Amino acid sequence: MTVYTLPDLPYDYGSLEPHINGHILELHHDKHHAAYVKGANDMLERIDEARDKGDFSGIVGLEKTLAFNVTGHVLHSLYWANMSPEGGGRPEGDLAEAIDEYFGSFEGFHGQLSAATTLVQGSGWGVLSYEPVAKRLIVEQVYDHHGNVAQSSVPLLAFDAWEHAYYLQYKNVRPDFVKAMWEVVNWQDVAARYAAATAA
Repeated sequence: MTVYTLPDLPYDYGSLEPHINGHILELHHDKHHAAYVKGANDMLERIDEARDKGDFSGIVGLEKTLAFNVTGHVLHSLYWANMSPEGGGRPEGDLAEAIDEYFGSFEGFHGQLSAATTLVQGSGWGVLSYEPVAKRLIVEQVYDHHGNVAQSSVPLLAFDAWEHAYYLQYKNVRPDFVKAMWEVVNWQDVAARYAAATAA
C-alpha cells in the first residue's frame, strides 16, 4: 500500500536564522509534520479496516481526520520548499506580472497575504494559490487544515500561522513572524509552481 512519507528538509535546521531559529524548525519538521504523516497513514489503515469489515459507522470522523492530516502534510511539504536561506526580495518574470495583474502591485499582494496570515482565526495558514477556473491568483485563508479554500485551487506559497511555527521565537506576536517569513521566501520555488499550475 502506498503511504505518505516525511520529506527531508532542503536545508539545515539553522539555515533560516535569524528569521526562524533552528530549534523551532527541528520541532516543527521532526515532530509536528511527522505527526501529520503518521496520522494520515493511520487513517488510511483504519478506513481499510472499516471497508474490509463493511462497518462504515465511523466513516465521517475517519474521513475528516484523514483530510486534516493529509492537508497538514501537503501544506507543510510546500512550506519547507517555499523557504530558502537565500530567499526574500521579490519575484520576477511571469509570477511578478501575475501578481501585479491580480493584486494591483507587489505591495498590494504583500499586504493581503500578510493580513490573511496574521488575522486567520485560531490556527491556520495564509496561502497564495492559483485558481484554474478563472485562471488567476488568489489569496486564501486555511483554518486549521480545513475550509475556506476554493475546491480546485493549487497552493503556491504557504505561510504557516499555527503557534508551533513561531511561538518559541516570536511569542504571541504573529505579525513579527509574518514579517520575518517574507525574508526567506524562495521565489524560484513559487515561480516554478506557478508555471506548472498554469501549464496543467
